[in-house]
Amino acid sequence: METKNKPAAQAERKVLLACRDVSLGYEHKPLLEHLDFSVCSGDYVAVLGENGSGKSTLLKSLLGLTPPLAGTIERPAQKAGQLGYLPQQTPAQRDFPASAEEVVLSGFLNRRSFRLRYSPQERSAALMHMGKLGVLELKDKCYRELSGGQQQRVLLCRALCAANELLILDEPVTGLDPAASQDLYKTLRYLNGKENMAILMVTHDVTAALREAKTILHIGQKRWFCGTAEAYLRDESGRRFSK
Repeated sequence: METKNKPAAQAERKVLLACRDVSLGYEHKPLLEHLDFSVCSGDYVAVLGENGSGKSTLLKSLLGLTPPLAGTIERPAQKAGQLGYLPQQTPAQRDFPASAEEVVLSGFLNRRSFRLRYSPQERSAALMHMGKLGVLELKDKCYRELSGGQQQRVLLCRALCAANELLILDEPVTGLDPAASQDLYKTLRYLNGKENMAILMVTHDVTAALREAKTILHIGQKRWFCGTAEAYLRDESGRRFSK
């Protein structure tokens, strides 16, 4: 069973990412069928679901890493070079021996073609993003010496260098303490509300998702829901969280 609850105004906004009657799974065995939703400019979508429901498969498919079993996934933002991705970090990545500024600048790598050096415009943009997210004073510090929250904001700056229309985040507060988590959510709120950055965030933090996101996409076994937080709490998928 699918549930759809799309605002009428969505059709008037720029579509950045869209699933059209998509089925996802492995070895021709679907985990999820007939998924139909889109992410438009200014959207804030939280993707929820139990372990094994298909969230990781969905994320890989949205990024073009895994083809869908059926249907089509449109990626206008990715084709235009306007999609940034914030993955979960591995221990080795947290110990990366580079300055915070160098990590942020690496967000431009896909745009550099055969150039060996970053352009003055790229360096200026990197510093601008670091200033905007409150980590400019950390630019010369070694990335592995930063706190978890500082690292996440540096990685957000890196993602902003890769794109300025759509951010896809995979469990962005995993491993962060409560204060750092709240700082990150505040940053995302700023990017979405003030910069009109569209956000799609995979998370297990249901409370924050209901508070922060404009749209909830719940992935379940053979079932999915897409709609407002209020509608989600009335739906079978999210009713248990309304108590």
